Amino acid sequence: MSETEMNSYRFGTGQEPTDEMLAQIMHEAAVDAKRSNEEASIRHLDDMRREMKNDQAQWADRINEVRNGNF
Repeated sequence: MSETEMNSYRFGTGQEPTDEMLAQIMHEAAVDAKRSNEEASIRHLDDMRREMKNDQAQWADRINEVRNGNF
């Protein structure tokens, strides 16, 4: 099936997609969902790492204050 045929199909036309069209649509949706999920996971891990570094710095400051008697 050509890309032009795939791009010309619309669900709202009342016409059912062929099995080949539906398989291609589902494949593309799965690929997009996987990519989106991977990107979200990377952003989430980056956020967690940034928060951990921030928490570590705050705890280090508190420990130094206690060590120096500045609490």
